Amino acid sequence: MAETTVLPSSHGCGLCGFMVQFLRGRWFMMFATFLIMSGSGATYIFGAYSKAIKSSLGYDQSTLNILGSCKDLGATIGVLSGLLAEVTPSWFVLLVGALMNFSGYFLVWLAVTKRIPKPPVWQMCVYICIGANSQNFANTGSLVPCVKNFPERRGMMLGLMKGFVGLSGAIFTQLYLAIYHNDAKDMILLIGWLPAVISLVFLFCIKEMKKISGHPHEVKVMYQNLIITVGLALTLMALTIGQNYFNFSHADYVASATGVCVLLFLPFLVAVKEELETWQQKKEDALKPPNRVVTEEPPLPESSNPRKQEIVPAHCTTDKGGGDDEFRQEGCCCGDICNKPKRGEDYTICQALLSADMIILFIVTFCGLGCSQAAVDNLGQIGESLGYPTKTVNTFVSLLSIWNYFGRALSGFGSEQLLRKWKVPRTLMMTISLVVPAIGDLIIALPFPGSVYIASVLVGFAYGVQLTMVFVIISELFGLKYYSTLLNCGQLASPIGSYFLNVRIVGKLYDKEALKQLARAGLTRSMVPDLTCIGTQCYRTSFLILAGVNTLGALISLILAMRTREYYKSDIYMKFRDEMEANEKEIAMVSSADQK
Repeated sequence: MAETTVLPSSHGCGLCGFMVQFLRGRWFMMFATFLIMSGSGATYIFGAYSKAIKSSLGYDQSTLNILGSCKDLGATIGVLSGLLAEVTPSWFVLLVGALMNFSGYFLVWLAVTKRIPKPPVWQMCVYICIGANSQNFANTGSLVPCVKNFPERRGMMLGLMKGFVGLSGAIFTQLYLAIYHNDAKDMILLIGWLPAVISLVFLFCIKEMKKISGHPHEVKVMYQNLIITVGLALTLMALTIGQNYFNFSHADYVASATGVCVLLFLPFLVAVKEELETWQQKKEDALKPPNRVVTEEPPLPESSNPRKQEIVPAHCTTDKGGGDDEFRQEGCCCGDICNKPKRGEDYTICQALLSADMIILFIVTFCGLGCSQAAVDNLGQIGESLGYPTKTVNTFVSLLSIWNYFGRALSGFGSEQLLRKWKVPRTLMMTISLVVPAIGDLIIALPFPGSVYIASVLVGFAYGVQLTMVFVIISELFGLKYYSTLLNCGQLASPIGSYFLNVRIVGKLYDKEALKQLARAGLTRSMVPDLTCIGTQCYRTSFLILAGVNTLGALISLILAMRTREYYKSDIYMKFRDEMEANEKEIAMVSSADQK
């Protein structure tokens, strides 16, 4: 089966024709988005370089957590990128993201390495917010076209793409050890230039395709890429653990990074194989004689043509006396807020944002992603407070990144299978993903030897599940027409939750305990370069609170699961299959006409 409309005859044969088809095809675009996504997760390794920022600029923990919250704010406020994607092509969104990524992180690097005078805290917050916000442009510019190009397999597609974002922390760690060896300040420079370069290389390869037909190997290709990424994740895990227990030379780090890059480029070979098969099938179809003659009938008068007499819902009818109702049918308008379409149809922006489903999902995201982000941002300091060496703390960060990947990838594929076979709502998966990190929070609050290893796995896995489920659920409940804006509006709950839970609770309680330790030692805040808390009590109260918030979010998520259970029992992808079948018939007719 062909994947897109038939190429012009000038590109119909030879190596040149195949290259045009390959570069325009869905499979190469999928590979390009994997690389872009693998460079879009710098915000998740904040714990690996936050200590360098803290010591270099003399921040206390509350100030560092404010910086972390600004990073989270930038990483999740993607409304601008969403609205920009509604009116501009994907390449422009990616270009803006690349420029923001480099400028933001490069300024942070200049400040940390003291190449510029020490900026005030608010300027550092602006720098890191700009750099982190570029992640939204990379996500929106590549993720949204990919979901629209694979609408029936969006769970798998989102699982793979968000999985690469989850792996990016471990990938960055290997690359910076190979390029810069072992200086956390240089990691900031790496995450400034590398993602920008990747986006610029694939700028014009990412686009939404107008005519998409089915592909006989679509599911198989998804699983092939899943196997590759699982292999990449296991390799990264083995390297992370091995580098913690053995002394690697610089040559060893270079060899490790080379192996990671080889695995990272294996999806390119899968794309070549699938496009080559499609190319061969086109050539075979072109040699076959047409099975039947297609005759064209004169068009019916407009009044008698049943296809022209479309049924228009009452709430979409226009009033000849004014233009307000016509405006209501597009974008964010207030005319139809109380007259929402069925779940799965295309909501307007205001209809979606003011619906009960979105409000519940927003609260759940506030609890789940807010708690998980607080744990992620404080992981470095948690390890330090419990007496783990710096190398082991970096291991925690990498393990969290790897299990973040497993949560993202396996939730996409797992929820897809549960939905298709047993009609299990994806919203129920969201509920489970809030129970798991509550256990991880309790382990951090009540630690035992090696407990941070277990907690990093639980929190990282659940965080990955939550991120993927939010993206998939929004696309399934509110449609794809305004998906680029809605997905970015939906994740706004994450930075809000991160601010209240991370800065106002975790950071304040940490500094309060650290000041108590200084007082017991007979010291004052002005006598120490940075405020550090040591001991199990540093995070006990705050993470007991996070465990309670996660549990509350799980209970609220059950309400959404109950509300959507009937919707998920239906065939929610039927309309996309019908569209693909129609496209296949149209492509066959065009191919038959070309043969004549």
